[in-house]
Amino acid sequence: MSQAGGCICGNVRYEVSGEPAMKALCHCGDCRKISGSSHSTNGVYPEAAFKLVQGTPKTHTKKADSGNDFVSFFCPDCGTTLWRESKTFEGLKVVKVGSLDDFEAFKSLTPAAELYASQRAPWLSAVEGAKQADAMS
Repeated sequence: MSQAGGCICGNVRYEVSGEPAMKALCHCGDCRKISGSSHSTNGVYPEAAFKLVQGTPKTHTKKADSGNDFVSFFCPDCGTTLWRESKTFEGLKVVKVGSLDDFEAFKSLTPAAELYASQRAPWLSAVEGAKQADAMS
């Protein structure tokens, strides 16, 4: 099964296929900043399951808590963050689930883990059944 996604202005488009290797919320400070929200919702796909189909994203690199560089890929026109890459997730693309086109995709992307759970906004509840981790473990 293939799913399409892209930025809000439509200039950068991608497709993912198959099941993600991981489905996780992340509550770390970087993910709060990159999403502009209380956390980010991520589908972590093997590189072979990801295809850029239109446009050329810009990148921004930041040192993560792990010490590894995290590279964010975003639309140069509207600024939407689409995916991230890091040695922490070598061979994988950390796709921002909110950038997928089809809302139905959310049904199959229920998070199995919450990363940096101790930094969860106090008014959010834990995802029932999701592993709670204080780092990227």
